[in-house]
Amino acid sequence: MPNDLRKRLESTNFPDLGAMMEGYARAAAELARREYHQSLDFSSDTIDALDEILVLVGESPEIDLDFEARLWGSYLGEVLRRRYAGTWEMTLYPGGVAAVPAVDVRGSRLFPLMKVYRRLTMGREEDLRSFYTMVTERLGKPAQVN
Repeated sequence: MPNDLRKRLESTNFPDLGAMMEGYARAAAELARREYHQSLDFSSDTIDALDEILVLVGESPEIDLDFEARLWGSYLGEVLRRRYAGTWEMTLYPGGVAAVPAVDVRGSRLFPLMKVYRRLTMGREEDLRSFYTMVTERLGKPAQVN
């Protein structure tokens, strides 16, 4: 099943990075509902559910880390982007040699795909709730939606 999803997403011609990340995030929410019986509605309340899904994903012997990090990291990024009215951009990961998608919020760059990758490869010490709490404490109040 995730292979079909991957093929569908990778064959879609998204108009820009933001649309691509939102497309992946919506696909993650769809997969969460169908395969993991979790409702991901892009609210802060879904961070723990996302973390539970990542535990299960990480236990799979046939995990495709790059795709799973892109899929679930897009969802995490969309939660943050929407909360703070941020934007997606391609930027170098600190200490890295390649550009990766990041969420820019008032000049702060967040790397949700890298966080999910670390969660999948390093386990519970990289839990999403701690990360989300740290980010929201640093960034403060959510953006006002008109």
